[in-house]
Amino acid sequence: MANPLRLLSPSRSAPQARCATIAFLGSRDPALRAGAASEAADSAVIASMPFEADLDAVATTLRFRSAAARVHLSPGAFSDRIGRLESVLGTRILQRTTRRVALTDAGERLLPVARRILRLVEHMPGAAHEDAAPPSYELVIGTRHEVGLSWLCAALDGLALKHPERTLHLYNGSSDDLLAKLDRGELDAAVTSGRLGSSRVSTAPLHAHEHVFVGTDRSLRGPEDARRLTLVDVSPDLPLFRNLLDGVPDRELWRFARIEYMGGIASVRHRLLGSEGRVAVLPAFFVKEDIAKRRLTRLLPRMTLPTDRLRLVWRSNHPRQSELLALAQDLRAVPLR
Repeated sequence: MANPLRLLSPSRSAPQARCATIAFLGSRDPALRAGAASEAADSAVIASMPFEADLDAVATTLRFRSAAARVHLSPGAFSDRIGRLESVLGTRILQRTTRRVALTDAGERLLPVARRILRLVEHMPGAAHEDAAPPSYELVIGTRHEVGLSWLCAALDGLALKHPERTLHLYNGSSDDLLAKLDRGELDAAVTSGRLGSSRVSTAPLHAHEHVFVGTDRSLRGPEDARRLTLVDVSPDLPLFRNLLDGVPDRELWRFARIEYMGGIASVRHRLLGSEGRVAVLPAFFVKEDIAKRRLTRLLPRMTLPTDRLRLVWRSNHPRQSELLALAQDLRAVPLR
């Protein structure tokens, strides 16, 4: 649903307007019927509003500004439109603060109706044909640059052949950036092995992968040899090398001559290949070919480093959860590279 290319027009076609009116008039909730059943004019007002997209955007992002951007409106215009809908309904559907937004009980009851209308509208173009193809949809998936470049980009054509109705857009960012955008509703899902600090997400496993300690210097046999070498990692907290430290006894101290931060695993690999005397911990799939062609050497091969897991992560209230689960299943069939 987080799709900057899809525009939802404030003006509805006649069939869509009738669909919206029927949904309200058929509701059993008196609060939701209040605006639609009282007068024909109120029904026309509701029918002319793209309320289903607005409500879905709020429920997905839980942030007013992000919801407004999702339906391509300024926060002020979005607020006015929600206010008009609440006025016609005669009840509040949102609870707003300066920092967050939540659905009221009436809003929670209205949300499934709104999402059903969105699905009906998506099915309308092919509804008249018996052999209609599945309705098309788009997903924005976030990933780290290296995984996106080496794995997801290479898989896009095969994924499109399997589900031609599905278009995938990729966004590259750091793990923290991906999770922040996911929380704001700017991404539909993210591929990450990062630690999750939110209880509002759902996950599906993709691939388990090992880490390896590699370099061009074959003489490293333990911590005592580290004093003449340079450790290369992505950031000062050494998230890659921490995988090695988790697998060695606490009494072993590693003191390197220097430590360099390269910002990403592709830059770490490039730094190792470019000069002698540098070592790093990297995902095994990412340097598999380098090891096979002896451009890099696996150091301390008898040491077993912890296994990491790539997962597909999305907001728990995402309206396309079934499609995201199907995407996760498809991605599990694509080997890491």
